[in-house]
Amino acid sequence: MNLLNAGLFSLAAIVLLGSPGPGIAALIAVGREKGFAGGLGFYTGLQAGLALAAGISAAGLFSIVQTLPALMTAMTILATLYLLYLAYSIITAPVGVQSGKGSRFAGTTLGGFLLGITNPKAYIAFISLMASYPIISANTSADVSVKWLVCVMVMIVVDILWLWLGVIIQKANMKPQAERGLNIVMGGTIAATAFIALI
Repeated sequence: MNLLNAGLFSLAAIVLLGSPGPGIAALIAVGREKGFAGGLGFYTGLQAGLALAAGISAAGLFSIVQTLPALMTAMTILATLYLLYLAYSIITAPVGVQSGKGSRFAGTTLGGFLLGITNPKAYIAFISLMASYPIISANTSADVSVKWLVCVMVMIVVDILWLWLGVIIQKANMKPQAERGLNIVMGGTIAATAFIALI
């Protein structure tokens, strides 16, 4: 095992998987809307979806999907529609005293899973990570297995921190105008990712 490459890979995973994107914007929104305990279902679903996406990338299956234009188009359309739905839900979520009441935001376990498995940013990150920094050069299967495990561990830690940030924002008692502005920024981040997926 190459310990230097393992360290470099872990650092790269933290940067790529911990940087803002649709999943992180959604985690912050869910934490702010539902609190920590209420957001754990979405968080768990997201982790399951991302772990599966990482496994698909590690096994090279996403490369096979890319060779099937119809399937790739269908996945892109599904991902885009879901991301746009999330963006709309976050932007239009109630603020102020109405926050958390009757919200249409899909902060469910299934919603988290769908976001994880259809997240274009995640696939790009996983494919890049799996191809970088060989940790176990003599055994490709062991190498991608270790990389998958590191990615999952990194996601579990960084995503729980982003969910907690949403809880902290909730406790900050922001003015409704500031809350609305934050919703627009988070929803806009997701919408931008959705449009990038179409290109």
